[in-house]
Amino acid sequence: MKIGNTEIQKPLFLGPMAGITDATYRGICSEMGCDVTVTEMVSAKGLHYKDPKTKKLIAINGSEKVSGIQIFGSDPDIMAEAAEKLEKEKNLFLDINMGCPVPKVVKNKEGSALMKNPVLASRIVEKIVGKTTKAVSVKMRTGWDEDSVNVIDFALRMEASGVDFITVHGRTRNQYYFGQADWDIIAKVKKAVSIPVVLSGDVVDGPSAVSAFEITGCDGLMIARAAKGNPWIFKQIRHFIEKGCPLEEPGRVEKIVMAKTHLARLVENKDDYTACREFRKHSAWYLKGVYNSASVKNKINQAEKSGDILALLDTLLPV
Repeated sequence: MKIGNTEIQKPLFLGPMAGITDATYRGICSEMGCDVTVTEMVSAKGLHYKDPKTKKLIAINGSEKVSGIQIFGSDPDIMAEAAEKLEKEKNLFLDINMGCPVPKVVKNKEGSALMKNPVLASRIVEKIVGKTTKAVSVKMRTGWDEDSVNVIDFALRMEASGVDFITVHGRTRNQYYFGQADWDIIAKVKKAVSIPVVLSGDVVDGPSAVSAFEITGCDGLMIARAAKGNPWIFKQIRHFIEKGCPLEEPGRVEKIVMAKTHLARLVENKDDYTACREFRKHSAWYLKGVYNSASVKNKINQAEKSGDILALLDTLLPV
């Protein structure tokens, strides 16, 4: 699969997750074998109005190998303006969000709501392609609900409008993240289009990754929720694809060391106050399954300083 001028065999993507996949975590996942990273969802209107928070969202970590900036919106002209403004950034591609199911996004006819308006979606893509020299992709779902599964036609429209590749999450908007992802329809999408297709949904380990490639013929895989507190998943999947056997799961010490590294980098990239609060959710994921960690997780949620959190994590290390 080619992104810009970069060729990657069976690339593994880290899926964008608001409040989770910031530059710090994308850097960690890249070091753990992630091939392609995508920023958190960035508002085209935020870029238009020069929102200072938006600038932070588009920052690229030096460890990221192939990076994309994901933008969302429903106004073709503002989306095109955003693409033009992002020309100077270090990302290799622009990803257009047409899959977000969150009510506050779809009520503005953005995200997955665009799947109900393929004409507008096509116009947005055409405008963006006309304003950028970077590769362009679209992330979509299978449709709005089970009665309007239109992903094959939608994918063909996106290809005709000029996108370089697409990512398909195998659920409808109304499913959110419940139920089983429909890999069969992603296989049909892959047969229908001539551009690369990235599969998203229910890839959680090496065996599921191999099955996804075999069942759908997709060109790449996007891992999102399964990467929460688990940056090791990328090297585990790559090892299974190449060797056919699993890597040993990270142990207690490895998890604690990674958690401490993550917090230290958050402090470095942001500030102590922000880092402590943002780390709380990450600590719960890192410490899941770590014996006798419940009280430590509770104390981390109350801690105000990174030094106190690091000391708490140290109590979980063997003496």
